Amino acid sequence: MPADSLSSKLYRAAREVIPGGVNSPVRAFRNVGGEPFFTRAARGCRLWDADDNELIDYVGTWGPAILGHAPLPVVEAVHEAAKRGVSFGTPNPFEVEIAKLIVDWVPSVEKVRMVNSGTEATMSAVRLARGFTGRDKLVKFEGCYHGHVDSLLVAAGSGALTHGEPDSAGVPASFAAGTITLPFNDPGKVEEAFAVAGGEIAAVILEPIPANAGLFFPAEGYLQALRDITAEHGALLIFDEVMTGFRVARGGAQELYGVEPDLTAMGKVIGGGLPVGAFGGRAEIMDQLAPDGPVYQAGTLSGNPLAMAAGLAQLRELERQQGWDRLEEIGAAFEAGVREALAGAGKDYTFHRVGSMFCLFFTEAEVSDLDSAMAVDKEAFGRFFHACLERGVYLAPSPYETGFLCMAHAEDDVARTVEVIGEALRVC
Repeated sequence: MPADSLSSKLYRAAREVIPGGVNSPVRAFRNVGGEPFFTRAARGCRLWDADDNELIDYVGTWGPAILGHAPLPVVEAVHEAAKRGVSFGTPNPFEVEIAKLIVDWVPSVEKVRMVNSGTEATMSAVRLARGFTGRDKLVKFEGCYHGHVDSLLVAAGSGALTHGEPDSAGVPASFAAGTITLPFNDPGKVEEAFAVAGGEIAAVILEPIPANAGLFFPAEGYLQALRDITAEHGALLIFDEVMTGFRVARGGAQELYGVEPDLTAMGKVIGGGLPVGAFGGRAEIMDQLAPDGPVYQAGTLSGNPLAMAAGLAQLRELERQQGWDRLEEIGAAFEAGVREALAGAGKDYTFHRVGSMFCLFFTEAEVSDLDSAMAVDKEAFGRFFHACLERGVYLAPSPYETGFLCMAHAEDDVARTVEVIGEALRVC
């Protein structure tokens, strides 16, 4: 980025007052080199940066923009809600409406509580699982990210049953000690963990479709195996559907795979672009939350009327337009084009897609877990990323992130993107 560009000037100014110049680390472009651009405006599937460069966007604010940026139904809903007040600190009707919609759409959810982020949703679900079971230990998986919760920022230990080590400075070792981190897609390791510590494990938490280390999929029968193991040992199964919820299907990944968890964490799409999260599950578990039960959870802005109005508008519009069918059509066309571009460039890289989520791994090997996802050519991806950006296509600035299509991506947008990808592959 030119040093005299407005984005570059903003980045230098930001670094003086914001750690790293960004408010979320991946935005800093550290995985691809260079400096981030600053966005002036967004509409449909396009961004305009501070220097007025136009980009076709495949980040979609990291998932929430499933209709596209600034969709009219959401903007109008927020505008109307704001005229009645931006925050009340009391219950409001939107909370009831969106809760009813979630319960109706997600069969495993009988009651739901709204929060302000996906991180807050997973944190609360874990606390609830511990409170409900009376147990302390937690099983998570390599490659599944659940937000910056202390007990979930845990790296694997040196052996399958070694308790994890903190994956971030500032996380006490005692917090990590209660978390067992296992490889994804290996049910035998889960059975082994429960054989040793089953009576102490409160829950197993995972992304049913991991989407924070690229995008890879559960092996056939894997999710059902987790469902069976947890049920056998009296532990809860928590699906982190912050990414996949209402994105891959109306009922999330659990609808696609036909496996119902005990608790589900949600976010992104349900906020319509505003800060929203939620967690829900069986009534007997959810009723353990305060004020009815002993598990405390609270939030001043939880159920904020603007956020609830935005989420309701987005979900209803998605259903009205039969959005999931349309997104599958867009996704299939995009996948066909990318595979054609790969072949034309003589590359046999691994490409994964489910619905409107995708990832191009810069490796020819199969990707099914964290180790295989990390074995990509990071330098080549960095060159590819910048080649796409220079040609007006914005992909996630990391080889370990998922891309997102939206309802606003038209045939011409996909065609231009495929052309750019082909050019970028030949020069990277």
